[in-house]
Amino acid sequence: MADESGFAPPPFDAARALEQFKRALRDLRLAERGGGFELRGRRVAEAAIDGGAVAVRIAKRPMLTPEWDRFAIRSAADQRKALDELKKRLGRWEREE
Repeated sequence: MADESGFAPPPFDAARALEQFKRALRDLRLAERGGGFELRGRRVAEAAIDGGAVAVRIAKRPMLTPEWDRFAIRSAADQRKALDELKKRLGRWEREE
């Protein structure tokens, strides 16, 4: 959507967003295994391209078979929101242990 100055944000690139998201998860010291990311051997996040968006699943708690919350990343704001949610959960999990 262009504002009055004629500026429009670049189109969303799902492949690039997926790579950035994966890099951010590795920066959080999560281990990438298969199609997901693990914390101490328990899968806590998964990300894959789904159509023109990035489909993300974040575990409610780190377990062998976790319950998942789903996020769809369709913009940079969605990506920040998903990363912020994961960081918040990682902090909570650390405090609970």
